[in-house]
Amino acid sequence: MTQTSGKTILISAGDISGDIHAANLVRAIKELDPSVRVIAIGGPRLKECADEFVIDLASEGISGFVEPLKKLPLFFKLIKQVRTILQTQKPAAFIAVDYYGLNHQFLKVAKEENIPAYYYVTPQVWASRQYRAKRLAALTKKMYVIYPFEPAFHKERGGNAVFLGNPLLDKMPAPLSKNFDIKDPKTYAWKLGILPGSRRGEITRLTPVFYQTFKEICKTYPNTQAYIFLLPDANEQDFIKLLGEQPPANFHFVKETDYKMRAQMDFLLACSGTATLENALLGVPMLVAYKMFWPTFLIAGLVIKVKYISLVNLLVNRPLVKELIQWRASVQNCSALTQDMFAHPQKLADMHRELLALRQSLGEPGVAKRAAADILGDL
Repeated sequence: MTQTSGKTILISAGDISGDIHAANLVRAIKELDPSVRVIAIGGPRLKECADEFVIDLASEGISGFVEPLKKLPLFFKLIKQVRTILQTQKPAAFIAVDYYGLNHQFLKVAKEENIPAYYYVTPQVWASRQYRAKRLAALTKKMYVIYPFEPAFHKERGGNAVFLGNPLLDKMPAPLSKNFDIKDPKTYAWKLGILPGSRRGEITRLTPVFYQTFKEICKTYPNTQAYIFLLPDANEQDFIKLLGEQPPANFHFVKETDYKMRAQMDFLLACSGTATLENALLGVPMLVAYKMFWPTFLIAGLVIKVKYISLVNLLVNRPLVKELIQWRASVQNCSALTQDMFAHPQKLADMHRELLALRQSLGEPGVAKRAAADILGDL
């Protein structure tokens, strides 16, 4: 067991997925050294395991280029709070988790206060605004990246980055074996999963599209069962309002944390983001859709440097899963692509096989524990 003599660590996560990864890291740190005291900025999961919790920033769902401007008063207040914590409690380290925006500002403050800083789940600066990599290099002692190609990218820009595996592997179950030898697709009881995202904007824009897609699919495949996956604290009534009606009996709401139901899906309609990589680790075929606030979309077109929006396609460097962005993320397109997959089950089998091959490239479980040991070893 590594010992740090009761030192304090400040950790910050700004969105739902970051909150999950940060909480796993905190638990691993405390397992290795129970004397470590943790102060956290994040979400409900961090709140459960931290010794002192500052604010639920993750549940704000702040993203994009324009939306954060509305939250500037909150940001200034938090930056001031972080400076006070660093000055008065002198933590042994500051750990940023994902979410470049505010975390970048916190890193600046940590640098000014001579507090060593680490980045766990480093933002995907290789995808857009690559100049940020040099900023992170100057502000961090070490970065724990989540894709095998990232250490070389950061090394070229002066960063100390290590790949210990993708932390999603710590929480994902082993994939199920799937048999797509379906004799009559039109009478088969398809399991269609719906993942509209975790942020308010994503959910508002995609839930109606995915619901109407399901209704269109049922016209040709009447035995289809749909499962919409919600966050554990989500309100079903809010989603029913977005649907515009009480959904039929073959439309189910699912709240789970173990992925058991999602792993059973035949096909998924997924919002771009971490969920697409989770689906890949489960080996579940999917299409990826994304609708942004229009000003955000226009700015994104100027700064994004990669060919694809889904993590799956970025990692395999080809269009393994279909991507429908902005106006292309329509009911007609989503329905046509899904029905084509149902009509040709071999396409589902092929995608399932290729997604499982991708899983093998992302390391082994135990990522949070390895990162925790490395950080504690430094301290």
